Amino acid sequence: MKHILVTGATGKVGRNFIGGILQSKEHQDTKIRALCHNRLFEPQGRVEVVRGNISVRPVVQRALQGITHVVHCATCKETPEDAMDVSVKGLFWLLEECRISPTFQQFILIGGDCSVGHFFYPHGAPVTEQQKHTAYPGCYALSKVLEEVMLEQYYIQYDLNGCCLRAPWIMEKDDFRFTLSFGEDVFGGPRWRDLVNVADADLYQRNSTVPLMLDRNGMSIKRNFVHVTDLVSAMLRALDHPKARQQTFNIAMNEPVDYSQVADYLRKTRNLASIEIRTPYFSTWLDNTKAKLLLEWEPRFDLLRLIEEAWNYQRSPNDPRTIWYPG
Repeated sequence: MKHILVTGATGKVGRNFIGGILQSKEHQDTKIRALCHNRLFEPQGRVEVVRGNISVRPVVQRALQGITHVVHCATCKETPEDAMDVSVKGLFWLLEECRISPTFQQFILIGGDCSVGHFFYPHGAPVTEQQKHTAYPGCYALSKVLEEVMLEQYYIQYDLNGCCLRAPWIMEKDDFRFTLSFGEDVFGGPRWRDLVNVADADLYQRNSTVPLMLDRNGMSIKRNFVHVTDLVSAMLRALDHPKARQQTFNIAMNEPVDYSQVADYLRKTRNLASIEIRTPYFSTWLDNTKAKLLLEWEPRFDLLRLIEEAWNYQRSPNDPRTIWYPG
């Protein structure tokens, strides 16, 4: 019987993964332990909660008692005061306790394409798992590089059974719609209103104008995304999969999102105007072939489904949009 520790359990990925386990017929006997810090996951049935700071070893020791699998989703984005505590100390204590645990079987790290620079650097070919680490400026990308390197070293030092699922920008609900907002409600980056003058930004927001991101040469940018349900399906596939052992997998849509296609589709289906915005960024294509081949995983979201679900999503009054961290 599996007993899975989930860090970052109240976040987008952790919450959906726990839901996927509880709804899966294959995991009817699986138990979940949620490690929570600032926010609490509601205990229910097969889900128990341990509260504490992941950077404190006794907290991690208590959380790992009797655990067979660890799914590490905890992160903190561009918060330098916390980044090393969560991504270095926290991961270190988790791996230390896993390697000496008599019950431990598998470690799954949720990585990010920021470890290979996503659109900050030019890539002349699709980005595979062989791409060297290339963190872009800021503490978040650096922390994701350090996580991957630390996990890889535990493979070498202790033959630890683990894998890294490297995801690009993770979407759910109406997230994608708000990635294209010129308002203060924009989700993630770029902050479009900072790239135009204030009056234009306010006008674009009122008219629901869509930004069409261009590279420095004036070409439409292609950028990688994944829907959280596709990431969760890959996480479920990786659990105890023999071909996942000590591997890194890119988990992304089959094709990156092309901003010109987004603008064109929204013009045709919703009569929304777009505005070209030149940026210093580059197109990238995160190659998911390895995950499709070895894990027999396939994403279900393509561009049209990503757009339609984001624009059609209706939030309930008790589900307001909340940004928990910068970036």
